[in-house]
Order: sequence, then structure tokens, then C-alpha cells
Amino acid sequence: MIATVVWGTGNVGRAAIRAVDAHPGLKLTAVLVHDPAKVGKDAGELAGIGTLGVAATDDIDAVLATSPRAVVYAASGDVRFDDALADIVRAIRAGAVVVTPALYPLYDQRNAPPELRDPVLAAIKDGGGSLFVSGVDPGWGNDVLPLLISGLGTDVDVIRCQEIFDYSTYEQPDSVRYLVGMGQPMDYDPPMLMTGVPSMVWGGQVRLIARGLGVEVTELRETLDRRPLDETVTTRTMGEFEKGTQGAVRFEVQGIVGGEPRIVIEHVTRIHPSCAPDWPVPPSGDGAHRVIIEGRPRIEVTVEATDEGENRSAGGNATAVGRLVGAIDWLAAAGPGLYDALDVPLRPAAGKLGRSRP
Repeated sequence: MIATVVWGTGNVGRAAIRAVDAHPGLKLTAVLVHDPAKVGKDAGELAGIGTLGVAATDDIDAVLATSPRAVVYAASGDVRFDDALADIVRAIRAGAVVVTPALYPLYDQRNAPPELRDPVLAAIKDGGGSLFVSGVDPGWGNDVLPLLISGLGTDVDVIRCQEIFDYSTYEQPDSVRYLVGMGQPMDYDPPMLMTGVPSMVWGGQVRLIARGLGVEVTELRETLDRRPLDETVTTRTMGEFEKGTQGAVRFEVQGIVGGEPRIVIEHVTRIHPSCAPDWPVPPSGDGAHRVIIEGRPRIEVTVEATDEGENRSAGGNATAVGRLVGAIDWLAAAGPGLYDALDVPLRPAAGKLGRSRP
């Protein structure tokens, strides 16, 4: 059994606790929290699955001093990137296999900037740990899934990966309102949509697909469209969004191959279904991830995941965690290193059939 720590118990951390508990080769040995109100609470209680006998703690030094074999780093890196990197480097230097969705530039680790990659490589050399960064989008929705589906085609002209979501289901109000700009005046410049930022976040996924296909991306291009709300709307989780403020966003990161956009990652994001009804919509519910292979034959695959009371956002988090936690035993056997999605296989859920908790 691989001694595993879950670091963070928010949207991703709750799913991580459940995933570690369900994995037949892992043993949950500690849970790290930041909120003092969570200290001492049972990990199972925090994850909504009953009692596990592991009490949450905020003592990072004590946990890492036990030399855990693996750490699922589930704390956010969106608005605290430097802190997240420092935490992850610390865990790697303690000898742990670390899996996380937190550091977008390391999804495509070969092309990550040296100021980010070098500290990780130094920690791996010093401590003997390893790192695999992945998620859902960016993550399996635009690396292993499109590459798998592309193998069913005779001719492939364009690979398009879409995330289509109602962001009112996200329990991250600051990210939704300020990073993405939902509910802000149309002259507000959301940090996530500034020129170059989408390419920073999703460009690595374009390059991973290109590497898997054996082609070269010569350029990344971005498109952006924003729509205001026609009427004031009230959402269940994040309150009111006023008429005339940003209600929907659509952008693309295009990988140019041979002068044409051949690999496209597209996001269609709304705060309410009434906004931009002419844009792509999920087949049902609040969100989906879709891969479209334009070619012969034309192939379209849509994935809808739900968790925590039929919540699509929670479902997406759970699939990201499933990919990461499912890689831990492979990474432990592979040895120290910095890995990406083309290195780490997506494997069947061996030993998990019929083991679902309520």
C-alpha cells in the first residue's frame, strides 16, 4: 500500500480523498488543510463519505517528516501560483510522488519556462520525488482523449476539443467573477481572457496533441467573443448577475499546422443558459467536454460527468482526480522524474469494480 497524503480539501480535495480511499493500492495517511475550522475533522467527513479515521491537520512539517510516498496536491494554484509551486517543490524534495492540477505551465513540461521547470528538476534530483500535472481541461479532455479518438479515423483534418459549461455551477466565485469576468461590465478586462493568457494555459495541450500526432505547431492563435446578459439573472450558487454585464465567453486556442488551424481548443462558457443561445450547448445538463474529429469519418464524442448531487462541475473535478490518483502507483514504480500526459498511461480501473461508496 502506498502511503498517500491529500493536501487541500476544497472542490478537488474532496474528490481526491474519495479517490485515494477507493484505490486498492493506496492508503490515506494524512490530510492537510488551511482552514483552522477543518483541523481535527475526519477526512471522510470532509469528503462526504463517512468516517475514515484520519484527522485533518495544518502541520505541513509533521506530515512531510513522515516521508509519504505520494501527495495529491489539491490546493488551488490559480491565484496563488508561487505558493503552490513552493508547496509542490517542498513535497517533491521530501521524496514524494506528487500529482496535481495546480500548475498549468507544467502540463506540457518539456516546454515549460526554465524558471518554473528548473526548481522542480532540482527538487527531484535532491529528494528523489516525481511530478505529474494534469486535469480535465486542460487535461485528459484535450490530450489523451482526442489522441485516442483520432486513432479511429482514416483521415484527420482538424481536432477540436470543447468545454461547454454553465459556470454558475462552479463553487469558485472569485475565479468566475474576476478571473473570467462573469457579471463584470463589458469594458472590464478579465485576467484569464487577456491576450496570451489562454495560450499560456491551453497552449501546452495543443503541443501535447501535436507531439502525439507527430506534427509541428508553428504558431498559436487566439480568438475571443464575449456577450452581455439580456436580462438580470439569479443563480443558485453565486447570486445575481446584472443585465448588460458579461454573461458568456467563447474563445479558441488554435494550433497552426501547415498554415492552417488543425488543433483547436475551444471554451464556451455561460453564467446562464439564456445568454448566447446560438453558441454550442451541452446535450443535457450544465456542462460537457466534447472532442470532434473533422475528417473521414467525422467523429464526435461527448463526456458528461456528475458527482456530489448530479453536479457537472464536481463531476469534472472527479475525473481529473481519477486521472491523477490512478497514476500514483505507476509513477511510484517508474521512479523519479517530471512526467506529462503522454508519458503516463490512462489505465482501466482495476480492482475498483463494485467498490463504490454511497
